[in-house]
Amino acid sequence: MSHDTLAIIWFGLWGLIWTVYFILDGYTLGTGMLLPFTAKNRQERNQLQEAVGPFWGGNEVWLITAGGATFAAFPAVYADMFSFLYTPLFLVLIALFIRAVGLEFMHKDDNPIWQAACKWSFFAGSFLIAFLFGVTFANLYRGLMIGKNGYEGNLFSLLNGYGILGGLLFVSLFLLSGSLWIQLKTSGQTAVRAYRISRVLAGVAPAMLSLFFLATVNMTPMLDNYSEHPVLWIVPILALAAMLGSAYFIFKKKIGYAFTAVCITIFTKMAFGFIGMFPNMLPSRIDSSYSVSLFDAAGSKLNLTIMFIVAIIFVPIILAYQSWSYTLFKDKILKENAKGYQ
Repeated sequence: MSHDTLAIIWFGLWGLIWTVYFILDGYTLGTGMLLPFTAKNRQERNQLQEAVGPFWGGNEVWLITAGGATFAAFPAVYADMFSFLYTPLFLVLIALFIRAVGLEFMHKDDNPIWQAACKWSFFAGSFLIAFLFGVTFANLYRGLMIGKNGYEGNLFSLLNGYGILGGLLFVSLFLLSGSLWIQLKTSGQTAVRAYRISRVLAGVAPAMLSLFFLATVNMTPMLDNYSEHPVLWIVPILALAAMLGSAYFIFKKKIGYAFTAVCITIFTKMAFGFIGMFPNMLPSRIDSSYSVSLFDAAGSKLNLTIMFIVAIIFVPIILAYQSWSYTLFKDKILKENAKGYQ
């Protein structure tokens, strides 16, 4: 295969890895944001700890993989992205620490103040990760302030109306995913409260997705590829259809189908973004000549070939392992049996 072909393949894999991360960690982030509102005592908090405990660490492996794949396949993008977006990505790192401490140490001490601090740390870390990643990817769709002298923006320039809308979209999608996951994995009042929340989110999430698509049409250059290849419009149409399907299944109390529909929504929404960005990975709002394309940023042919072979071997192994873990921990967690992390 030629260097350009390998670069395109790795762009697809890069987008796929990010998408898998958001699908998998979306429900654990949503569960973290919902914990203060669905768990009213220690036993119910134990339920939610056990609902995400066997999975959240494995899900975050995909985040590490996304960073590693960026470094290995597109070193120029890795260098520029972690420079241009240093502040939001650093805040994501801090939020990951806060989230982990809140989850793992919540019941290490019976002091109510300690437990409340951990509970809200789990909430705050989960919210910040979801919101900041939404802001980051929305700004990638809109274009960054990349000019002649490099990046000319800052954190506040990222917090524009479109960026904030992207952050709120991620939060709403992950909240919906988390509320459905809680119902799939727990019983009792935690599941009942989660269902009530999911009914509200069934209206909020489709509205946010529709607003985001409308804003994308008016505020970004994302539609150029869709205008050239109209068949690609099937991707955002599928995203909206899956989102509405999730709402339908929620009101029909078919929670498994609803959760699957939310996963499809996240997948197609991310696909919509990566297709619109192609071939740019760090587009410039100032002048397209300053954009960083996948062809400019890709590593050597040898490097991409070796990485491709490694991915073919190990990605199926990771997927098989994670599938096995979901099978192993498939049972619902009962309140009286939940022990949490002692």
